[in-house]
Amino acid sequence: MKDLIKIREEIDKIDSEIIELYEKRMELTTEVAEYKISTGKQVLDKKRENEKLDRAEAQVRDEKNRYGVRELFEQIMAMSRKRQYQLLVSQGLGEKIEFERVDKLPFENGKIVYQGVEGAYSQIAMQEYFGKDVDSFHVDTWRDAMEAIKNGEADYAVLPIENSSAGIVSENYDLLVEYEHYIAAEQTVKVESALLGVPGAEMSDITCVYSHPQSFLQSVDFLNEHKDWEQIRLINNAVSAKKVSEEGKKNQAAIASPINAELYGLKILKERVNYSAENSTRFIIVTGKKVYTKDANKISICFEIPHESGSLYRMLSHFIFNNINMVKIESRPIKDKSFEYRFFVEFEGKLTDGAVQNALKGLSEEASAVKILGNY
Repeated sequence: MKDLIKIREEIDKIDSEIIELYEKRMELTTEVAEYKISTGKQVLDKKRENEKLDRAEAQVRDEKNRYGVRELFEQIMAMSRKRQYQLLVSQGLGEKIEFERVDKLPFENGKIVYQGVEGAYSQIAMQEYFGKDVDSFHVDTWRDAMEAIKNGEADYAVLPIENSSAGIVSENYDLLVEYEHYIAAEQTVKVESALLGVPGAEMSDITCVYSHPQSFLQSVDFLNEHKDWEQIRLINNAVSAKKVSEEGKKNQAAIASPINAELYGLKILKERVNYSAENSTRFIIVTGKKVYTKDANKISICFEIPHESGSLYRMLSHFIFNNINMVKIESRPIKDKSFEYRFFVEFEGKLTDGAVQNALKGLSEEASAVKILGNY
């Protein structure tokens, strides 16, 4: 048996040779890119790549190494493509970024829409971002808010996108794809839900509680102590508080922000019923215009990919190759395509960054569809 030190020396020598060959290959890649720039030929040639992968597999003598060699060459060719995308972008042949940079969002004479009624967390988020004196109105649903922008009735909409305890608001991810609206900013609001009842009511009177489904999830530990209570879902926490106030029944309660107690003349039966003291909800500020502020440092995109092995990895590798920090990834089913998914990715950067433009060029070439959702 060989000495371990000698084995490692042999491996180091082979690795050095691999590095030298890799650098030579990437030099040739540059020449290929220059040819494609001059001819307008696409970077990705799937037919040629598959033929080359088949030939590489066929040259393997040890069957155990067959799939490893295929994966190795898949990665080498992927890195070659990424180098070519970089060269294309450097020649001004990247994707057209049609977003306009502004110093700050122009909302002084604008109108803001939020879902729910007075006292909703969406209203709180709106006031924290835009101020309390902003011209605003509320609608029943998140779709209604998006329609208000589409119809020119509002300039911005405030939508919840994620709760730190209960997860994403999936419907709003889908609405971002359906409408040609874009994320221009975000606002995080700390969630401090309370159990609210009518004056004179006590905890022992409660048999029915109203709230939004997300708030039920965020208060699951508390509600597990009261499994005999009927839980009725409504479109908004503030709507729930208003309903309890208007009906005036001692057996009814709402899980909502404590500010709703004062707004609707209710009594706080129990404070902080949400199970996490650090519970917060992230809201996005959506507009119909492609704008981003000068201090924007996060980008959201979505893309669709072929339903085949390794396709998601290949898309995400564009972030790795360009040293971009990915913050979040989510998936949503694609309508009318069984078990096929659209992926939503948040990552750090600005649309004007060279690395970002390189990654977007690669994604646009290799994904089935790509949409920039915003830079904020």
